[in-house]
Amino acid sequence: MADIKALVEELSKLTVLEAAELATALEDEWGVSAAAAVAVAGPAGGGDAAAPAEEKDEFDVILTGDGGKKIQVIKEVRGITGLGLGEAKALVEGAPKPLKEGVNKAEAEDIKSKIEAAGGTVELK
Repeated sequence: MADIKALVEELSKLTVLEAAELATALEDEWGVSAAAAVAVAGPAGGGDAAAPAEEKDEFDVILTGDGGKKIQVIKEVRGITGLGLGEAKALVEGAPKPLKEGVNKAEAEDIKSKIEAAGGTVELK
């Protein structure tokens, strides 16, 4: 169990671009995709409509636009993700794109406020 926690900690340090490359490499190696695994597993919760909705504790921060302030948003994206200039520029120009995935609510709100202060738009999912 400790090995799994260490692996999760290491994976959480990946940038969005590195995580995407890892997912592609795993799909190529094992011949499966995350979407296929979800389709086979079916919906979570077993379809119990009477179960109370759980409060979401992990969020994906999606950059939806630069608001006409591309340079400022690129600077914030670089600071948040650790991407290089070219990668951050490509991410901003390719919006909507995920900035960070699986972050807690406080971090998601912090990222959202930084991007919005720079002039960009963000969506939390």
